[in-house]
Amino acid sequence: MDWKSALNGFKAYLMLEKSLSGNTLEAYQHDIDLFRKFLEDKQYNITPEKVSLNNLQEFLAWIGEMAIGPRSQARLISGIRAFYKYLLMEDVIQQSPAELLELPKLPKKLPEVLSIEEIDMLIKEIDLSKPEGQRNKAMLETLYCCGLRVSELVGLKISDVSFDEEYIRVIGKGNKQRIVPLGKSTAKLIRIYMNEVRCHVAVKKEAEDILFLNRNGNKMSRVMAFLIIQKLKEKAGLHKKISPHTFRHSFATHLVEGGADLRAVQEMLGHESITTTEIYTHLNREYLRDAILRFHPRK
Repeated sequence: MDWKSALNGFKAYLMLEKSLSGNTLEAYQHDIDLFRKFLEDKQYNITPEKVSLNNLQEFLAWIGEMAIGPRSQARLISGIRAFYKYLLMEDVIQQSPAELLELPKLPKKLPEVLSIEEIDMLIKEIDLSKPEGQRNKAMLETLYCCGLRVSELVGLKISDVSFDEEYIRVIGKGNKQRIVPLGKSTAKLIRIYMNEVRCHVAVKKEAEDILFLNRNGNKMSRVMAFLIIQKLKEKAGLHKKISPHTFRHSFATHLVEGGADLRAVQEMLGHESITTTEIYTHLNREYLRDAILRFHPRK
């Protein structure tokens, strides 16, 4: 199969079977065409099915010399893998030369974090004169106080909340349970919501034990939680990218900044590996660095 036929077939495969966006389609095609031009420049007169792992590694070394970043390199490799997966499906090749290509190590992107003042700003924008205001305040305080994922928040059950023992039981990823302390102020807000708002909602049978309900008496969606936060962000005039997960990142960061033991933070977040939790030590170092640059006389 020649390169033109292979590229046309690959484009049709991506459009019809993968339903990729126009930008992704264009990027994949550009990457494969770049590889084809590299082979041409090297005077390797080979068709797609004759390409070896060695050719691909040589191409990636060439890309590296062009100072292309690791994320762009990773996308290139993804495009090449997809191309040879297509050729495998079409029985053009028996084995993909891209199978053993290694993705570059990508730098961990530090998550966006809110300061305590910014969290207060968001919560102050909640209209408590409306019934959903009490619910939203209790929700956001629970999200921040307990460091929950949004799926854990909307799935939280009344039976999971222990007011006497001051903890909540959280069902996390992989159906794993963990116990998270519940602050007195957050517990008070949950009680207010339950006693003054939730008790007046016509609850659907399947949602009887769900803590936070929508106006129809059903379990809230993750999208709805996101939209609530977006509206508050606009009202507060904050320009950061904020989502429910930002509250979880802020919870962990503030704990680490306050000197909390990393193992304890790992337990409260429900991370399987402590290496996942260690990102918050990087955030803490950034916080210290910024403090030094702002306040040290010898900065």
